[in-house]
Amino acid sequence: MTRVLVSLDRPDTATVMIDMDLTVLMGDPARYYVLATGRGSQHEAEVRSITQEITKALPLFSGHSPLHATLVTYSFSSKSRDEYMDLAADKPAHFQFVIPLPANSGPLQLRIPLGAQIDYPVAYTVQLPERHFTQTRWLDAGQHESVTFDYRGKLPTGHVDQPASFDPDTLSWWQQLPVYLKFGFKHIVPEGTDHILFVLGLFFLGISWRKLLSQTTVFTIAHATTLFLSTYGIFDLPSRFVEPAIALSISFIGLENVLSPKLGRIRLLVVFAFGLIHGFGFASSLSEVPFPHRDFIAALIGFNFGVDAGQLFIILLATLAVGAFRNRPWFRRRIAIPASLLIAAVGLFWAVQRILAYHLLA
Repeated sequence: MTRVLVSLDRPDTATVMIDMDLTVLMGDPARYYVLATGRGSQHEAEVRSITQEITKALPLFSGHSPLHATLVTYSFSSKSRDEYMDLAADKPAHFQFVIPLPANSGPLQLRIPLGAQIDYPVAYTVQLPERHFTQTRWLDAGQHESVTFDYRGKLPTGHVDQPASFDPDTLSWWQQLPVYLKFGFKHIVPEGTDHILFVLGLFFLGISWRKLLSQTTVFTIAHATTLFLSTYGIFDLPSRFVEPAIALSISFIGLENVLSPKLGRIRLLVVFAFGLIHGFGFASSLSEVPFPHRDFIAALIGFNFGVDAGQLFIILLATLAVGAFRNRPWFRRRIAIPASLLIAAVGLFWAVQRILAYHLLA
């Protein structure tokens, strides 16, 4: 995974943090290890050369104008040679740049060239530390342009003393709660398309409140559990396993709606197991959004309530769309089964796409 974080912490420049594994870019893990452990003037020249490749692979634009990035600092992961040679090991290098922000130019955007040798997925984050604003979008393999962000009129009038960082510990617990509530809701609506499909899969088993409440409660408890474990660093799973598994869970739920449309103990156990997997997905996508050391539980509760609110919002929209027909004899045949099959097909497509993407990157 590659992380690009842009902090709009000055009136006319921005701080850019890039964390990425350079194995794909350099084409050889042994060469990457030599770069990470090198010293001296020749090593500095090699670092400058590779940073030029990084900025070419991850260019930022203001409107149609490319922004020139100037290297400030860098560091490499302190892993052993064996870990650098292991393609599955996480060994990101860290680079900090500054870029100018033209006052009368267009919105900010990350544009990845076709064929760029980077480690997907890319987590692209824009921050306004002065306003405690953070926006994160994910770019999967095959996606080359981020959403645009119009920074005009939003830049601070002076330097902010926390560049490229959102420090939630500066907020009291009652201020943290709505911040993470918003994070949780936005992670479902509109960002969490895979989680939206999973919730719709639960919805089309049947529209009775008992079925919906039972499944969503179990799902919430499960993903809250793994989010807590992963955020605290107690247990985690690599994205190359989690992301395909999430897609397969969507496909499974859709097919089960067609083949075994009953709410029993097995169904609830399956939903719980898949909720554990989705929790790791939540934690992975939030890895660049810091949780507070103080009042951590308030932030976690706020995030989970936000996720629950997002799920309920999706269920509400689905109920408004087709709920009036739930008692019709043709509802299952004409609506529930076709919708479930479509959900299963999309989930299977995503699973194959993600498996191939991670396999090719490996």
